[in-house]
Amino acid sequence: MSAATPPPTNGAVPAPVPPLSDAFGAMAPLCSVFRRFLKSQGQKYTPERADILNAIIEFGDVFEAEELLLRMRNAGHDVSKATIYRTIHLLQEAGIITQALFDSKQAHYQLIYGKEPRDFMVCMKTGRLIEFASPELIALRERICRELGWTPVGHRFQIYAISPEAASASDGSNDETAE
Repeated sequence: MSAATPPPTNGAVPAPVPPLSDAFGAMAPLCSVFRRFLKSQGQKYTPERADILNAIIEFGDVFEAEELLLRMRNAGHDVSKATIYRTIHLLQEAGIITQALFDSKQAHYQLIYGKEPRDFMVCMKTGRLIEFASPELIALRERICRELGWTPVGHRFQIYAISPEAASASDGSNDETAE
């Protein structure tokens, strides 16, 4: 027994060690995938790249590069904007994250490796974003790949539309005929 763990008394069993967070559990395989990819490209798995990958895993949602940079700096990481963007590019090439274009102003990214597909609908007027799941879409992906002899590994599907709220708001505000 280590000095940090007192021996149990009266036959009691020591409390189990709490499980590591899901983010850490996901980090190990992603770390290996990214490390192998970088090695195949003649690049190194640096502590900065590891920190960026870990921050993306902890984000757990769609993110912007600038938002990632701010979060990392607020958490005390000394990381440059250039390193963030270069690492994002490498993570895309490795198939770990993908770019999700929700608007024309800013690129968004999302973790895809080992995740179920995430499909989105984006309002073109308000930028409102909703996520949805469609078994029919997955079945279509599977059928198309099977017909073409490909093996599906994932997909990205985004619908650009006008939400009912934006449509009704613009109905009353487009009075250009008033003098």
